[in-house]
Amino acid sequence: MELAKFTMIDEDFICEVCGKNVSKLGYTARDHCPYCLCSKHVDINPGDRACDCQGILKPIAIEKAKKDNFKIVYVCKKCGMVKRNVMASDDNYDKILEIMANPVKIPTNNDN
Repeated sequence: MELAKFTMIDEDFICEVCGKNVSKLGYTARDHCPYCLCSKHVDINPGDRACDCQGILKPIAIEKAKKDNFKIVYVCKKCGMVKRNVMASDDNYDKILEIMANPVKIPTNNDN
């Protein structure tokens, strides 16, 4: 079994959901908006920009990961794929609490 490859791309972008300017993260690749926590379905493997879907990844739940890390669980509004991304240090804590208080059942199909 081959491990997923990680391509480091940490770049500024404008969030397609909330319209805010998002700056580079600086310590790892920025993969979601820290304001609304939405992401875009652009990768097959992290950072490869090889996915044709281009749908909006909506945060639906927060999961405990290794150590003191948490992951945001997303579902793509276009294709239904479930994705997980590690929370960033500057993520909107109020939005995180809102998602934690109202989690959506995580679909099991296409889970990664």
